[in-house]
Amino acid sequence: QVQLVESGGGLVQAGGSLRLSCAASGRTFSSSAMGWFRQAPGKEREFVASISWNGRWTYYADSVKGRFTISRDNAKNAVYLRMNSLKPEDTAVYYCAAPSTNATMPPEYEYKYWGQGTQVTVSS
Repeated sequence: QVQLVESGGGLVQAGGSLRLSCAASGRTFSSSAMGWFRQAPGKEREFVASISWNGRWTYYADSVKGRFTISRDNAKNAVYLRMNSLKPEDTAVYYCAAPSTNATMPPEYEYKYWGQGTQVTVSS
């Protein structure tokens, strides 16, 4: 079983920055890829970014590429999402997620463990 707890969300003006954190427990965190997803009001949950178990590989949705950075600290069982140049369309609940497989960069459908989410609101 995996437990994921996000923090760091809040209200920020357009152009501002936030850093989300996710604390993981309950499994061998250091051997698992991790991901961030988001869900805006009235929309389906969408992929934001993922990172391999060792941090060597990262992957981003086109909508956040160049603005967001995913990172991890295996010693702290934590994964982060640094969000710069935020836009109103980034407003959403952001979820940390872990896959059910130990693949290096698993596809989105393999993400089976989810945190409770943290709200990010970007005002214009």
